[in-house]
Amino acid sequence: MGGLSIWHWLIVLLVVILIFGTKKLRNIGSDLGGAVKNFKEGVRDDEPKQAQQDGQVIEGEVTSKTQAKDKSNTHV
Repeated sequence: MGGLSIWHWLIVLLVVILIFGTKKLRNIGSDLGGAVKNFKEGVRDDEPKQAQQDGQVIEGEVTSKTQAKDKSNTHV
């Protein structure tokens, strides 16, 4: 019972083409290729994006978080 021969694969390919059609298979291939390309670009871009304002890079670090309290107590 071994592996599948070339004839088995050709029959499977023919059935897939008959079911989906060549145009839909071409669209699926281009969508898959675009997704792989975007994934590679995302992996290649390891540096985090930095916010820019007026051409200057803004870098900062949060050291403590304070909350302003409302001191407007109006007692009559």
